[in-house]
Amino acid sequence: MSKQMPIGLIVAEKLFGLLTLIVGALLVYFTFTSPPESGGRVVEYSFVFIIAGLALVIFGIFLLLARAES
Repeated sequence: MSKQMPIGLIVAEKLFGLLTLIVGALLVYFTFTSPPESGGRVVEYSFVFIIAGLALVIFGIFLLLARAES
């Protein structure tokens, strides 16, 4: 037996997924196209932000595709 989820929760989940997807894509894009050049060893660790952005993109896609069930 499954109950219907309130429409507000479904919409909020989809909007949060879309927002997460956009933030992750922007993080990957801006880190990849213009890594920080402020000197030091910052450029060597920019891959961490690319990986974090890809994780956000995957999480956003998951939230957009997931079915809300109770």
